[in-house]
Amino acid sequence: QVQLVESGGGLVQPGGSLRLSCAASGRTFSNYAMGWFRQAPGKERVFVAAIIWSYGSTYYADSVKGRFTISRDNANNTVYLQMNSLKPEDTAVYYCAANPRKAINTAVNFWNYWGQGTQVTVSS
Repeated sequence: QVQLVESGGGLVQPGGSLRLSCAASGRTFSNYAMGWFRQAPGKERVFVAAIIWSYGSTYYADSVKGRFTISRDNANNTVYLQMNSLKPEDTAVYYCAANPRKAINTAVNFWNYWGQGTQVTVSS
């Protein structure tokens, strides 16, 4: 059973930084793609970033390119999302996702497994 547990959310001022973590367990993730999505109040869940675990190749939504960085730690089976230069419009619940394919797709229904989410609030 795949389990994904997010942490690291919180309240931060505009221009600040946060690092989200996603601890993955229950599988060997070397053949997986891992992703981050976010959902703002009253809006649909949208793609943020993804990484193919074995290759390390990454993909970002245009809205976060140059500000966010996704990475993975093989030893700890953890995926990170480093978020810099945060803006109020980045406020959302952030979800970690996993898919047992070495491919990236931005569609929500491509991803098989989800974490419970962590709240990120960007406000002064």
